[in-house]
Amino acid sequence: MVLALAAAASAAVLAASPVAPLPAATKGLVTHAPYESGSCTPCHARDDAKSPGKVDPKMNAVCLGCHAELEEIMARPHKHAPAADACTNCHNPHNGKFPKLLLEETSQLCAGCHANVVEDAAKAPVKHAALTTGAKCAGCHNPHGSAVEKLLVKLPMDLCLGCHDKEGMKSQDGQPLSNMKAWLESNKEHHGPVAASDCSACHTPHGSKNFRLLTAEYPAKFYAAFDKKNYALCLGCHEERVFTTPETTTLTEFRNGSRNLHFVHVNVGERGRTCRACHEVHASRQDHHIREGVPYGSRGWVLKLNYVKDADGGQCSKTCHETRPYRRGGAAAAAKR
Repeated sequence: MVLALAAAASAAVLAASPVAPLPAATKGLVTHAPYESGSCTPCHARDDAKSPGKVDPKMNAVCLGCHAELEEIMARPHKHAPAADACTNCHNPHNGKFPKLLLEETSQLCAGCHANVVEDAAKAPVKHAALTTGAKCAGCHNPHGSAVEKLLVKLPMDLCLGCHDKEGMKSQDGQPLSNMKAWLESNKEHHGPVAASDCSACHTPHGSKNFRLLTAEYPAKFYAAFDKKNYALCLGCHEERVFTTPETTTLTEFRNGSRNLHFVHVNVGERGRTCRACHEVHASRQDHHIREGVPYGSRGWVLKLNYVKDADGGQCSKTCHETRPYRRGGAAAAAKR
């Protein structure tokens, strides 16, 4: 009688457990091989489906006895706490409705612990497609262990370029995205964050309120009135006075004598040129990340800058204006805007 009650209690506990077998009437997507074969002893004390007894307390050791390929992963310096604690935190060892015997769909499972990340991503006006397609969270993070911080499956920049390496990609708002891997390979003057392999200095990987997943505000259009709030992204690294000081001989080399041509370009009311009107934000062939051309208008026509550098300045021609040189030495003949 006592044994029968104990067996019944054991069955009741098992049935209430999130890692219990699915009810007989529920169709599973995948079944764990030992359970499918009717064998309980690889994990349990007894080979009795109705009363299998206790699970070996060293549950992960039991799992690694078959899944030896995970042993190396779990030995990596950055471990996922739930995986190190117990495989059954995320997997049903019997059968399940989700791939890889996961207890829930990937995003929902991750949300159980990382609710703030998942909620912020869901609320973000600009979303990263990597979170909703393919392996979702596991496309960027290894759920068991990693040699890279944040459980990333690769170093950050390698991870980003693993997707941004093809033609024809588009942003959430339907705008074309560059094949960034090819662009960086063919343009060797890399912007500081790119040279540091730090995409996250400017882009947030889960979601953002700013276009292109930017970490701070930056104008999305070719023209914009200058306001330091709108340039929070650039001004996080670059000196604000470069754009707000009309006259200088020290803040910038882009000047005609002491006339600050950065100030001239951005402070034109609603027709102020944004930084990327003249500069490539990722990489370029020219010093100071000066562009060879910039897409202009709704059809993407490329407006050539035709910039030529010389020892005391340079010039642009046939872009927004006729040819205009500038000389840092302050030559009186230099063109005025």
